[in-house]
Amino acid sequence: MILNHEKNEMETVAALILAAARTAPKAKGIDDIVTAFAEAEDREKLAAKMEELADLKGEKFAFLKRDAGNVRQADALLVIGVKSSGIEGLNCGACGYAECSELAAQDKLTYDYNGPICAFKHIDLGIALGAAAAKAKDLCIDNRLMYTVGIAAKQAGLIDADVAIGMPLSISGKNPFFDRK
Repeated sequence: MILNHEKNEMETVAALILAAARTAPKAKGIDDIVTAFAEAEDREKLAAKMEELADLKGEKFAFLKRDAGNVRQADALLVIGVKSSGIEGLNCGACGYAECSELAAQDKLTYDYNGPICAFKHIDLGIALGAAAAKAKDLCIDNRLMYTVGIAAKQAGLIDADVAIGMPLSISGKNPFFDRK
């Protein structure tokens, strides 16, 4: 008899969650979503980068160290992002510019995230993250979406994305990613 066998299937579960993000609807059918599965050594790199960022950014960013602890206790870790291939050409104004050509003329800022990018790329990322979280819920996998993991993944060079969000996963009796101190 194999006891507590559920944790042996985390890679399969993670792949199903990433598939949900990949197949989520996208504006104009353009897939700029980037997905990654962090192996054990990547999780440690991310946690160390998060602690380093906490020290660099100062006291208001101490939560990066708390989140690094969550990364270390996760059974698996995903990163989902968007790497913009351009603008949608709709002149909708959601990016703050009246015409897409004005957005395209802007220099890209590289900080925690790269921008500005077309607002529809942010919407696509939100839909992909929602699909991933819904699939995790359907599979009864504890998870949390974390800005902190995404910025660490970008800065550690583990994902090439304009915007990235991390998603630690856990199979445990109590979700370790909530009720944190």
